[in-house]
Amino acid sequence: MTSKFISTTSRNFTADCTVAELFKGTAVLGAMAFLFATPAFPQNAALQQKFADAKQAAAENQQNLRHYQWIETTQLTLKGEQKPPSQNSCRYGPDGQVVKTPVGPPPAAPSGGRLKEHVIEKKKGEMQDYMQNVKSVLAMYVPPDPQRMQQDYAAHNVSLNPVPGAINLVFVNYAQPGDKMTLTFDTAARKIVALKVDTYMGEAKDQVTLQVQMGTLPDGTNYPQQTVLNASAKELTVTTTNSDYQKLQ
Repeated sequence: MTSKFISTTSRNFTADCTVAELFKGTAVLGAMAFLFATPAFPQNAALQQKFADAKQAAAENQQNLRHYQWIETTQLTLKGEQKPPSQNSCRYGPDGQVVKTPVGPPPAAPSGGRLKEHVIEKKKGEMQDYMQNVKSVLAMYVPPDPQRMQQDYAAHNVSLNPVPGAINLVFVNYAQPGDKMTLTFDTAARKIVALKVDTYMGEAKDQVTLQVQMGTLPDGTNYPQQTVLNASAKELTVTTTNSDYQKLQ
């Protein structure tokens, strides 16, 4: 009986000590977390300010671009083979969407009989469908959506990395789980100078990347000078160059 009591008491004492140690450890960890978290408040405030600056600059720039028309040249490379480039005259419509009008002669009709023409048209249709899906995914990133940016910030999925003359705002899980978007913002000129996206279509193995290099017009307006899209699953690269900007009368 005495042995059982001693055994039970020993177990209770051990449990009480363990609980006490846990509470003590929790208190220490809480204090450490507070100490380490305290310096983060100025950093978060600075990060929030950079958000505000980048979003405001993007909104103002987008408004300025609506007063321009330009030429868009698209070069598609499939499995290392360059296809004939295509060109569109572009301008913003009343609804804020870009209106594209093809310029230059239409593509030549395929030769080699009806069967070959059918095969080529089928492959072309499949590629157009795929490209439409790619554009739908990338539309979630370009232009960056202020609401998504704020949601990512609230979820602690954003980091700020200074680089010479600019900062990189790095978003993870921005539009899809496991994706990453890096926005390079020139703090002195208050301009977004580059954008890089690493994401996927449907499955993570179907990777899609987008790199946007910005240019500057004489009046200071920023524009996407060159966009390079890579769809590795299809061995497809699409390079889009915007040029010949002219102000609308």
